[in-house]
Amino acid sequence: MASSPSLTPFTPASASASALREQLHRDGFVIVRKILSPAELEPLRAAAARTTALARAGNWPHIRTVGKQFPPWPSKPDPGTGGIWGVQHLLHPDLPDSNVFAHSYFGDAVLHIVKALLSSSSEGGRGECQDDDLVMELYNMLVRPDAPFELRWHRDDVPWTATPEEELARLEAAEHAHAQWNLALCDGDASLVVVRGSHRRARTEAERAAGPYQTTLDEQNGDDQLTVRLDAGDAVFYDNNIVHRGVYDYKQERLSLHGTVGHRAGSAARARNVLQHGVGAWVDQCDFAGGGLGDDDDRIRQRAEGMKERLVQLGRASGDVGFSLDG
Repeated sequence: MASSPSLTPFTPASASASALREQLHRDGFVIVRKILSPAELEPLRAAAARTTALARAGNWPHIRTVGKQFPPWPSKPDPGTGGIWGVQHLLHPDLPDSNVFAHSYFGDAVLHIVKALLSSSSEGGRGECQDDDLVMELYNMLVRPDAPFELRWHRDDVPWTATPEEELARLEAAEHAHAQWNLALCDGDASLVVVRGSHRRARTEAERAAGPYQTTLDEQNGDDQLTVRLDAGDAVFYDNNIVHRGVYDYKQERLSLHGTVGHRAGSAARARNVLQHGVGAWVDQCDFAGGGLGDDDDRIRQRAEGMKERLVQLGRASGDVGFSLDG
């Protein structure tokens, strides 16, 4: 697919808040290179490898199994169908390396970008995003399956059967309610395929008529479809309602941290998308203030506890949220 100069990735040093927001709003995604240093990557990659081995062996029940795209998933992998393509609930206190993952989730490297994306400088906007605005959501991992596997085209919280009017209403309701990212821990991460700008519009007739695994969704808009390519330490932040899919190469190692953080102003719109994954069943067991983050400073501990409490409140207020999508 053709590339555009406007898609030039950022680095943490070049990523001004306004430029990040402008590109996310226009394109539906933004790439930040080397968001983590090699020294920061090393413990995360080791923890990710241990956690993936635990899940493949059937010793961690919170997984994404090959053959099923959306929750709920079985609690045991089936090697005969290709095993797993994801590991859920990296912040669960029962996971042996949860403190390592919590350090990365609540730390400054990623949340600095998240707060920039969730801020608003427009007149009448909600202003600069602060720690007190952040809501803990999901932290999962996307991994290499043991057999070829693809995800069909989808938006995370809009059914593929939605009419154009329904699409636009859902897209508007969810806008700016969260930040979502994939952070690669290995080189050569090239699984995410997106349709640039599709988070702001209803699908075209060609996109509606296309097959669920069709390689090119709309020939007329072919230049807007592209594969996001990341190396270790790179991250892509994207609107989860951009039209996208995943294409997994079972011969290419993949360990990609897949996280979301919400803004408290958009909590109602996010409840279903977050709580359908079952995080509400264990989040109140997390003790980030009392050791769940290792020896981090008080500022990070207070941030983590505050984000957790806002998620707990969301769960109490939302009740049964059901599931966004089937399959």
